[in-house]
Amino acid sequence: MSTLLKDCIRRYPILAPCEESIQMSFDYLMGVYTRGGKLLIAGNGGSAADADHISGELLKGFKQKRPLSQGWRDKLGHEIADNLQGALPTIPLSTFNALNTAYANDCNPHYIFAQLTWGLGMTGDALLSISTSGNSKNVLLATQVAKAKGMHTIGLTGATGGELKDMCDICICVPETETFKIQELHLPVYHILCLMLEEALFPQNAPTEQTTPVLG
Repeated sequence: MSTLLKDCIRRYPILAPCEESIQMSFDYLMGVYTRGGKLLIAGNGGSAADADHISGELLKGFKQKRPLSQGWRDKLGHEIADNLQGALPTIPLSTFNALNTAYANDCNPHYIFAQLTWGLGMTGDALLSISTSGNSKNVLLATQVAKAKGMHTIGLTGATGGELKDMCDICICVPETETFKIQELHLPVYHILCLMLEEALFPQNAPTEQTTPVLG
C-alpha cells in the first residue's frame, strides 16, 4: 500500500474503510495512463467543481515539478519546454458550456454526459463518475455508455453508493450520508489519487521521457 495513502488514512481515519477501493482506483488509473489513455470525469454542481479541480491537479504539476525530457526540449525549443510540464490527459465533462446548453435545449438533458462519453471516450480510457447520492441520472447514463465502450469505470459517492455502486468496476463510497459531508471527504480522496499518480508517473525532478505515453 502506498505510503501516501497510508498517510492520508492517518490524517483522515474516517476514510479507513475506503483504503482498498482508493488503492484499486489508483491501479486502474495507472493502467489507463501508462497505456496512453485518458480520464473523463462526470459530476453535477459541487461534483462538477470537483471534476475541474481534479483536472487541474493532473494536467500540470501538483506537488512536484514535471520537467520535460531532452527529446521534447529538442523538438519544442528551450523557451517553450521551460514553460511546459508533464500532463495526464483529463477531461471534465461539465465544462463544455456551448454543447451542454445546446444539448439541454435541443435534446434530453439527462443524456449530455452520455453524449460526451460517447464522443470522447475510447476503449481503455476511464470514466470517473462523481455523485454524492450515487443516483444522478446523467452520471449513471454516462457510466452505462462508458461500460459499453470498454472503458474502466470508477465511482466516487457516499455511504450507500446508490445505483452507481453496482454499476462501476470499483466504487469509493465515503462513509457519510449528508451531501456536504460527502463532498468534504471527496476532496482528500481525489487529492491522494492525484498525488499517487504524480509520484508514480513523474518521479521527483526526473525528466518526462519522450516515449512515455502521458503528455510531456
